[in-house]
Amino acid sequence: TTVKIQCVGPATLILSGYSKDEAVERAYKHIYSIINGLSAEEIILFLDEPALSQAKFDYKELWNSLFTNFNVISGIHTCGKMDWNQLFDSDIEIISFDASQHDITKYPSYRSGKRIAWGIERREDIKDFQEGDLLTFPCGMSPHSYQVEDCEKNLKKLVRVSREVSP
Repeated sequence: TTVKIQCVGPATLILSGYSKDEAVERAYKHIYSIINGLSAEEIILFLDEPALSQAKFDYKELWNSLFTNFNVISGIHTCGKMDWNQLFDSDIEIISFDASQHDITKYPSYRSGKRIAWGIERREDIKDFQEGDLLTFPCGMSPHSYQVEDCEKNLKKLVRVSREVSP
């Protein structure tokens, strides 16, 4: 089985006022509390970094300190506007983004061996689905975007699109 977990990333915590050490420690404790005792063949860990484009510091160093402490597939989710080449040139394995708002296929370093988690609202948001890629909602199923009563309908839509694009 594969399990996907997501937690607020250290860059976002720093941008919210935490010190570097506090940010890494909070993220570490959160990840540890989820993973400790989790039984899965594969764990995908997404650090949620929505305002990453505002970070004027080395956030990749912060990520490495977390990813190297856990046996996980590394992923970053950002839904904001940014220089996507920075993520394509990183050690991150999966890049999750809001495909309904951004076309990352236009960037020179597009993919660079990365898997993509396409955050979609409709089939047309997917520009280049490849084997190993994932489909998700633009920013997960946050309560800000989705109502509980709409979950089943939206998940069925995602499954339908998945069948249409799967290689």
